Amino acid sequence: METSKIYHYKKLSISYNRVGLETGRPLIILHGWGSNKQVMMPLAQQLSSIRDCYVLDLPGFGNSSLPDRPWNVDDYTDLIEQFIRDLELAPADMLVHSFGGRIALKLCARPEANEMIDKVLITGGAGMKPKRSSSYYFKKYTAKLLKAPFQILPSAIREPALNKLRQTSVWKMLGSSDYSKLEGVMRETFVKTVTEYLEGCLSKIPHEVLLLWGRNDEAAPLYQGKRMEKGIENAALVVIDHAGHYAFLDRPSHFVSIAKAFFEGNSN
Repeated sequence: METSKIYHYKKLSISYNRVGLETGRPLIILHGWGSNKQVMMPLAQQLSSIRDCYVLDLPGFGNSSLPDRPWNVDDYTDLIEQFIRDLELAPADMLVHSFGGRIALKLCARPEANEMIDKVLITGGAGMKPKRSSSYYFKKYTAKLLKAPFQILPSAIREPALNKLRQTSVWKMLGSSDYSKLEGVMRETFVKTVTEYLEGCLSKIPHEVLLLWGRNDEAAPLYQGKRMEKGIENAALVVIDHAGHYAFLDRPSHFVSIAKAFFEGNSN
């Protein structure tokens, strides 16, 4: 049975779906950047025979509220920790994709998560410092040069002028596709979250972690999964051929069979 609910966190309304065995171990499912819970629901429905699935729209996505200010990874992590506490879901498992991987790494590195979280499946997880090409640095420093003259303007007109710069075709060519689509609080949230690298969290994670990666993932390349496997003591990396960043959509039956094998070992 599937139900749609609202969780109130501070002044925000967080939309989530619950599907699966009410007597099963809770499974927290988190989507990636620019996505929403609907993308994860087919996967939740496939796992509903072994888990009590909670599929969230993170703040700023889907049907959840926008953050009241620019958030960083810790802000999203605080939300998930409080969600688990308020709904009394501990010990819960986690299945996270892409941006959700940042939250899982942060949460599992916290000492209080030892009893709160059991198994974690990360697919296409973000958070590792990427290898940068020369074109990336060219764009980065060109953008800095374009912004430099605006810094001498009075504060009252600096931001409106910068907003005009951001609307130009030259600026949009320099920015990432995700960044160029954003505005306001989510643009600043994007910058705060994607520029925090979480290698320092890896050695602090005691949980059993399955890293389930599409071999052709371009958004979070396989070398990042290998870095996570090396840094997390109890991690194992499994690679799915003929799959990209959304391995659970590219090879759904294969993905689900691996996920079930991983999670079923501690079903309640």
